[in-house]
Amino acid sequence: MEGCECFGPAMLLPERRLDKAYRKMIYENYATRFQDAQDAFDPVAAARWGKAYRWYLRGWLPPRKEDAIAELGCGSGRLLYFLRQMGYTNLHGVDISPEQVALARQVVPSMEETDVLEWLDGRDDEFNLVIALDLVEHLTREEALRFLDLCLGALRPGGRLVLQTPNADSPFGLQHRYNDITHEWAYNVNQLERLLGRAGFRAIEAREQGPVPWGYSLASTVRWLAWRCIRTGMKLWNLAETGGPGSGIFTRVFLISGVK
Repeated sequence: MEGCECFGPAMLLPERRLDKAYRKMIYENYATRFQDAQDAFDPVAAARWGKAYRWYLRGWLPPRKEDAIAELGCGSGRLLYFLRQMGYTNLHGVDISPEQVALARQVVPSMEETDVLEWLDGRDDEFNLVIALDLVEHLTREEALRFLDLCLGALRPGGRLVLQTPNADSPFGLQHRYNDITHEWAYNVNQLERLLGRAGFRAIEAREQGPVPWGYSLASTVRWLAWRCIRTGMKLWNLAETGGPGSGIFTRVFLISGVK
């Protein structure tokens, strides 16, 4: 039927071209217009931010300081700075935003400005750790599936992927879902666990990204104790409504890891 031609592949190409143009318009000034970044990298703020990630990433970082680490969608370079302060020397970063790349290059000069999917393609068995904080939600569903496949291919056997993303299971998850016009999708733990498993990852583990119980500040410890009470109530709510415990992760952002 002639009417079916409107759904053919050829008709999808203009939409895809429009999508790339839209991203270029947003990411051109992403750091200053949407992230309130300054021209110079702020090591004091980055060090304060990194204190929390010592807890969030516990046990997930490579044992050897010379192991190859790639950060995808590295933003202004805070994680790269944290990793360098931890003693890691083989660091690689990529981001599509020229402003963010300029900031991150003040930390890791070898930063590359390009599309993450293009950068990953062909990098087989190259990294011990691939980490992407707040990236996967910016990808379409088709891109996300390819992204996970490419991450698996880029890892060496035994290598680890770590993702951070807004949590669709959180009552406040939609705040992050719609806090950025470039967000395409929202995930919960169950969904990402299944997608990681489909790509071939094993030993999948999810974690909250909430108050740090110790090693950060007294206020954070107090918040953590309060959060434990709130989380218990949310688990009971979930149990009463559905009859099951669910993932038990209700922070508005969560981390998830899988091993090749």
